[in-house]
Order: sequence, then structure tokens, then C-alpha cells
Amino acid sequence: MTTFDIQKYALLWDHQALIERIDKRVDMMMEQGLLEEAQALYLQRHLNALNTVGYKELFAFFDGQCTLAEAVEQIKIHTRQYAKRQMTWLRRDKEYLWIKYDSLILQ
Repeated sequence: MTTFDIQKYALLWDHQALIERIDKRVDMMMEQGLLEEAQALYLQRHLNALNTVGYKELFAFFDGQCTLAEAVEQIKIHTRQYAKRQMTWLRRDKEYLWIKYDSLILQ
């Protein structure tokens, strides 16, 4: 049996940079057809697989519970909350080596 030397890495983002990146990504997803995709799936909204960030906020818009702008803002907020939960979960594992994102060359 071969043993492996496993190394765990996690990116440490500047809080404001992460918010901006999430907001930009949500805007890009909307431009690339997230609204139309969610509309095509609306009749299956009861499926657990569609109870996710992005779809559930747009389903609320389709149901008349909010405006489209409010739904998009909620997607951004819920995505930021999800990212925070991920960071909290990763921090529990002390084996992770945290690397500041700005010390890497990202494209």
C-alpha cells in the first residue's frame, strides 16, 4: 500500500475583494442566462436539487414575492453567507495551509 503526503490548501481572500468577486460573478451569471435557466426549471421548483442559492431567489421573483433587483441582491447576499460558512468549516481543520489570494497569480 502506498501512502501519500497530503497537503491541504485554502485561499484567504480579503473580505472586500471577495464581496466584489461574488457580486461580479452573480452579475455575470445573470447576463449569461441564469434568469432564463431558472424560468425553464420553475415547474420543477419543488425538487430538492433546485433548493439552492440562485434558483430559490429567482423562484421567489417568479412568484411575485420580490422584484428582480431584490432577487439578484438576495442571491449575492446568500452567496456571501455561503462563502463565510465554507471559510468557517475550513478553519476547523488545522491542517490547511492558508494562502493569501493576492500572493498568487490568478487569471
